[in-house]
Amino acid sequence: MHKYIKLNSLTWWASVTPLLAGLFVATEPLHGFAAIASSITTGTGMTAPMLINLGLVGIGMRGAID
Repeated sequence: MHKYIKLNSLTWWASVTPLLAGLFVATEPLHGFAAIASSITTGTGMTAPMLINLGLVGIGMRGAID
């Protein structure tokens, strides 16, 4: 598990950011920040599942390279 969590790595943060953004957009009905969630999907042109998958792929590749 620790090979996937690298808090001092810029590439790790670049992968976690879309993952967190996708989770934020996917859970919009729970927190009600529709304007922010809409701006994330409009600004990136990606849906919540696409953002989550992008983050997971980046984290997995980062872990595989080590």
